[in-house]
Amino acid sequence: MRFSFNPMILVFLIGLFFSCKNQEDKKPETPTADLEETEKSYHEAYMEEIAEIKERDSVSTSGMLRIEGGEYLMGGNSDQARPDEFPQHIEKIATLLVDETEVTNAQFREFINSTGYVTTAQRSFEVQGQTFPPGALIFNENNPQAWWKFKEGANWENPYGPGSSIEGKDDHPVVQVSWYDAMAYAKWAGKRLPTEAEFEYLARGGKEDEIYHWGNDFKKATQFVNFHQGNFPISNEVQDNFEKTAPVKSFPPNDFGLYEMAGNTWEWVLDTYYPNAYSKLEQRTDGYFKEYYNAEQQKVIRGGSFLCSESYCTGYRNAARMSSTPESGLEHLGFRLVKDIE
Repeated sequence: MRFSFNPMILVFLIGLFFSCKNQEDKKPETPTADLEETEKSYHEAYMEEIAEIKERDSVSTSGMLRIEGGEYLMGGNSDQARPDEFPQHIEKIATLLVDETEVTNAQFREFINSTGYVTTAQRSFEVQGQTFPPGALIFNENNPQAWWKFKEGANWENPYGPGSSIEGKDDHPVVQVSWYDAMAYAKWAGKRLPTEAEFEYLARGGKEDEIYHWGNDFKKATQFVNFHQGNFPISNEVQDNFEKTAPVKSFPPNDFGLYEMAGNTWEWVLDTYYPNAYSKLEQRTDGYFKEYYNAEQQKVIRGGSFLCSESYCTGYRNAARMSSTPESGLEHLGFRLVKDIE
């Protein structure tokens, strides 16, 4: 099950956004999304726009930790592991500088104010000659047939639509940001998104054989991660004290000193999603899949969120992986960055 905001199918799925169904062996039709009309694909045009963003005058490494690289065994190691987490394999990770926390609302606001960038959710888009308004996805717990619905006016400043606000939440992770938005922020910051292999290495915190970053005892979860307790999605017992996002550093860091690598929000990584990615390792370039298009046109997301539960996704497991379309804006999806050691 994957989280998808796909404008290409909005013509007939407006209001019904929890989709992982794209036509096999066919590239989906691309929206214009306020980008200059060219013969380039939506992705190519967006990436060119991002490339034009000027890097900030002084690249800041404040709030980043130096994490020594090494080898580890990547992949599923529990009864809850899904087929796309196999086969287990050895990955070698270089030493990196890593954001201690998810990028916060305050940090993202600095980027917006500096560049004037307009996020994906704040752009209108056109499909088959029909224009749709800016917006993003919010969770709809009252409809089990369509848990996600498009909300006009939802964006990073108004995560749940008009009338909602991030006032007083400067230290919460920014959400309703697409993969493109994360890439744009990274360009300005002089950093990059982590690869999927790097993210799992960082999430494990050196505990290669353990299911969670705190160990193998799920009963301790509420002490270490913001997730959903209770009968998902009907009731949330809020034993971890947070119904939605939590301020960063609300839970103890893992053994690498990194906060909320599990839970709170899902996080974008660089990789294009393939269900059989771990069997395609020989096709990688520079540590991740550079191809944009695959059968479902997805990017990998990692770490789980406040909506994950034992009965739904268990995304807080170190090995858990899911995906979403790169233009997706979701109320439980953010990112953090890394920087190569020069």
